[in-house]
Amino acid sequence: MTEPTARKPFLYVVVCAAGIAADVSKLITAAQERDWEVGVIATPVAMNGFFDTAAVEAQTGRPIRSAWRTPGEPRPFPAPDGVVVAPATFNTVNKWAAGIADTLALGTLCEAAGLGVPIAVLPCVADALAAHPAYRNSIERLWGMGVRFGEPCAGEPGQDGGRPDFGWERALDLVGWG
Repeated sequence: MTEPTARKPFLYVVVCAAGIAADVSKLITAAQERDWEVGVIATPVAMNGFFDTAAVEAQTGRPIRSAWRTPGEPRPFPAPDGVVVAPATFNTVNKWAAGIADTLALGTLCEAAGLGVPIAVLPCVADALAAHPAYRNSIERLWGMGVRFGEPCAGEPGQDGGRPDFGWERALDLVGWG
């Protein structure tokens, strides 16, 4: 009798519509190097050119999910062992904290939190939006639910036009495993 092979932990990467999302492959590479299987769920707006969807699908070997599956359609990903939201936008953070699940990405986040799945968030929110009281309240609410936050990034390009350093790998430390 052969022993069953242990499955790798499965990470959901939720990608929101911020310019820094173009570098999400860095997070996927780091997760794969730590022996995670990865599935990407993107907000509908993020699917409109914020990252290279074909490259991400090739890298993960799985389709990117952005829309609800139909009744009876099999689940394309196994249940998550961890979730990383990166980059997390003002809109996503506020809707999630309010329990609004009007997209697959938000529904997934609401469900994962309810199931106690470890969730790490790398916010990418402009300073003016981060100062909004609703955003601060949302961060506090999610923090109180056990969501782990990395350093925020405003996402503004530097003087040389390059993107700021975004702690993609830090999200994996926050979510645990590996």
